[in-house]
Amino acid sequence: MSRYRGPRLRVVRRLGELPGFTPKTPKKQAPPGQHGKAPKKLSQYGIRLQEKQKLRFNYGITESQLIRYVREARRVKGSTGEILLQLLEMRLDNTVFRLGLAPTIAAARQLIRHGHVLVNNQKATIPSYQCRGKDTVSIQQRKQSRELVTRFMEESGRSSVPPHLTFTKETLTGTVTANIDRQSVGLKLNELLVVEFYSRKV
Repeated sequence: MSRYRGPRLRVVRRLGELPGFTPKTPKKQAPPGQHGKAPKKLSQYGIRLQEKQKLRFNYGITESQLIRYVREARRVKGSTGEILLQLLEMRLDNTVFRLGLAPTIAAARQLIRHGHVLVNNQKATIPSYQCRGKDTVSIQQRKQSRELVTRFMEESGRSSVPPHLTFTKETLTGTVTANIDRQSVGLKLNELLVVEFYSRKV
């Protein structure tokens, strides 16, 4: 599956803050491109494309995965944009990241793939697993797993978790207490523009 392997700060300069993509902040605030060149005014299509790209890069998903999430969100009763964000936020890799167990969503995905993460005391190796209320997310009791996660937590320096999660640092265990609400989403974007972008494609 294709993943972005290029310079991350270049993407942040173009799209804005992406906490799940990289914790680093660029020294330059201007968009990437030729030095001194004024950025072009975006068209309506360009604005919607940019919002869609924020989702893709922040959550580390492919175009085909995002299209599947949009289709799934449309099937559920309610605001398609909010449901889309809920589906992405409740992924296991994002939940591990929001608990502070990994510095980025990509690092959280690697933890899961390598078998360091347990869901309801069962090993989980699928990053796209949809967490639900009362699910517990914890780290294997192995010394290697705990040392790795402890180092990640020290590097990230994050101490707060969103309201829909609870976390016990001593046992490295988090619990999903409810479905996430719109105010707790860790990404600044207009989800309605993403829905409009896909309105003619799905």
